[in-house]
Amino acid sequence: MSLRKALVWLPVQTILRSAGFSWFRVAIALIAGGLQALSLAWPLDFKTSIFQFLGLNYGQPVWWLQLLALLVLCWMLAHLENKGDKVWPLAALWAWLFSTAWLTGTIGWTFVAMHTYAGLPFVLAALAVLTLASLLALIYAAVCALFSLTAYVGKGLSAVVFASFWLLAELIRGTLFTGFGWGAIGYAHVDGPLAGFIPWVGVYGLGAAAAWLAMTLVRVIRIRPGLRSGRQQAVNLVAVIAVLAFPVGGKWLAPEMTQSTGHLSVTLLQGNIPQDEKFERGGGIPIALQWYAEQLQKSRTSLVIAPETALPVLPQQLPPTYWAALIDRFARGQQAALIGTPLGNFKQGYTNSVVGLKPDQAQAWQYDKFHLVPFGEFIPPFFKWFTQMMNIPLGDFNRGTLAQAPFEWQGQKLAPNICYENLFSEELAANFRNAAQAPTIFVNISNLAWFGQSMAMDQHLQIARMRALEFERPFVLATNTGISAIVNHQGRIVAQMPRDTRGVLVGDVEGRSGATPYAWLIGHGGLWPFWGVVMAVIVFRMRRR
Repeated sequence: MSLRKALVWLPVQTILRSAGFSWFRVAIALIAGGLQALSLAWPLDFKTSIFQFLGLNYGQPVWWLQLLALLVLCWMLAHLENKGDKVWPLAALWAWLFSTAWLTGTIGWTFVAMHTYAGLPFVLAALAVLTLASLLALIYAAVCALFSLTAYVGKGLSAVVFASFWLLAELIRGTLFTGFGWGAIGYAHVDGPLAGFIPWVGVYGLGAAAAWLAMTLVRVIRIRPGLRSGRQQAVNLVAVIAVLAFPVGGKWLAPEMTQSTGHLSVTLLQGNIPQDEKFERGGGIPIALQWYAEQLQKSRTSLVIAPETALPVLPQQLPPTYWAALIDRFARGQQAALIGTPLGNFKQGYTNSVVGLKPDQAQAWQYDKFHLVPFGEFIPPFFKWFTQMMNIPLGDFNRGTLAQAPFEWQGQKLAPNICYENLFSEELAANFRNAAQAPTIFVNISNLAWFGQSMAMDQHLQIARMRALEFERPFVLATNTGISAIVNHQGRIVAQMPRDTRGVLVGDVEGRSGATPYAWLIGHGGLWPFWGVVMAVIVFRMRRR
């Protein structure tokens, strides 16, 4: 027997000949995974009131749809119970199909960046998206196979074990190879009944709670004969009610865990420079420089914020007196500015940065992006051949440090983060290790023009809302093409600008001090508390087995 046959064809034949396999279930797994992708940011604009009542509003998360989608996967896993240890390949298959559909639908917008703007051929770009999703899906396939092997399906603690394994998969995806936790199931619940858990356990804990709830609901609705089974269903139902009631009770006992530090008036600039023109000398560069200079001069609020690479060239490449005029503009008066721009030189390297200008400072304040984007801002080892096929300017940056000093202005401590840095709550939480330097306001500057008119903008906004709830801090987003918005410390959008428009958004932001339990725990312990919970459950299960 050849090695190829042993590694590929025998496992495939084993699955296809399994009594639990059917092409109908293959379709169900794919459909359920697609529904979970839709739950993160609904992509259709329904005007009918019944759809709006169900939460099916354009760009908004749909918490119940996420639970329904994952419940289908849990049902398929529960269907394998009491069939011995040989069913784990089917459990892995269902989870892989489900997760591939879910992740492909969630990060499909990466196709736009690779094909439309980076010049990768259509087929290769589509294949790259599918390959990335299917590889990430292997993580969920592995943990569901492990769950099946524990033989705990149908037992009293099956939901706890499943939630722990799901948490394990989310942790691995969020940290492996610099991490890419975009589309984690917790983001579907920023408006749902589970949202009250967020200041306590964050997006990872919320995802585990959703996974537990889905599997427990399966245990409740599956009808099996016997008095013991009926008692177990009753216990599960009581547990579901208790878990859903906890966030409500928690809000009543502790409505807010932070305190106001006052208000700050802000202006957000959205230049809407097309990505295919943004770095062109004869196109987007002169337009951006002129428009942002005019708006920075005209602004009258306490703080004005320009998005990522708003000034798309290095300071030494700017027209004569341009940078000096900006410094002089904010060197006097009662106004400050945060401006996105690349910094550095050929000898020292380049950084994707935010420059802070305010009166009475010896030199400009600077934040350098810490969490760089693979292939966009740095090239992983062994992938030079891939990036050579694309045309992405400024594709290799130096990395900033973690927990950089905030930009202090009018009693507020502003902590910038760039692009998808708001995805990594454990890195933002590092700012809370020193209470004296803890931010009162988070500021995200981004350029999402890479992804066209996709749902990336809406998903990015929901990520910011999750961070606002985790830390009870306002989140201000200034983007090139959208969605620029102001999110308060309760995760509510108080103002936003339409996408794909050039304009100015003026609003008021209330800073906050203090720390949520999640901010304190993750700020001091990183993600290790979650890893510890997972390991404890696995060790407990193995000892019982």
